[in-house]
Order: sequence, then structure tokens, then C-alpha cells
Amino acid sequence: MSENEDKTRIDKWLWAARFYKTRSLAAEAIAGGKVQVNGERVKRAKALQLGDEVRIRQGPYEYLVVVRELSDRRGPAAQAAAMYEETPASRAAREALALQLKSLHSAFAPTPGRPTKKDRREINRLKGRER
Repeated sequence: MSENEDKTRIDKWLWAARFYKTRSLAAEAIAGGKVQVNGERVKRAKALQLGDEVRIRQGPYEYLVVVRELSDRRGPAAQAAAMYEETPASRAAREALALQLKSLHSAFAPTPGRPTKKDRREINRLKGRER
């Protein structure tokens, strides 16, 4: 890290914590208002400190994490997961939303492929074209 060991740029931290695959994606999310630090919209050069609350929106999901470790170097996933702690309320809301989206998709899943001979007969019977 640089001469200031207790601060890291938010875009570098989001990349190092593996929320985004590249720093440019992290910078786009910050510029688009999808990342807030301590409840405020920030710029990508914002210096992040230990204990800051970061709210991250990715698609339909929203993470509320507390910064536990600072780094501007991307490491293994286990090390990245140790850099933050997700709040229990955030985790519960995310899991509930995931379950809701999963059940929604299964209810409207189309049947794969063409109708079988049996399906075609049932369709013809419904349309009144019995043979």
C-alpha cells in the first residue's frame, strides 16, 4: 500500500474484495450511484476507512457490508471475504429475495422442446379438433 496505511480508494477496495471483476466496472458502479459509503453517494477516489458501511447494489441484490480490512491488491476469494462483514439484516434480505426470484422463475418456466404426441393430442382436444 501507499504511505497512508489506514485508507484505500473505494474503487480499488471493491475490486480487491471481489464485488466487481475489474476496477473500471467498480468505477462505473460508483459513478452510477450503485455504491454508497456511510449512506452518502461517493466518487471513486473516496478514501475508505476501517468501520465504514458500504451499500452495494448488484442487479436485484443489495449488500450492506462493514469494512474490516483494507487492501488495494486482489487476492484469493477467502482473503477477499475476510475484508468485509455483511450485516445479518442484509444477508437475510438477500436470501429472501433469491428465494422469491427462484420460485418466480420456476412457476413460469416453459417446457423444453416440441410438444410430444400426447401433448399435441391434448392441444387438439382443447381446440376442438379431435380426430
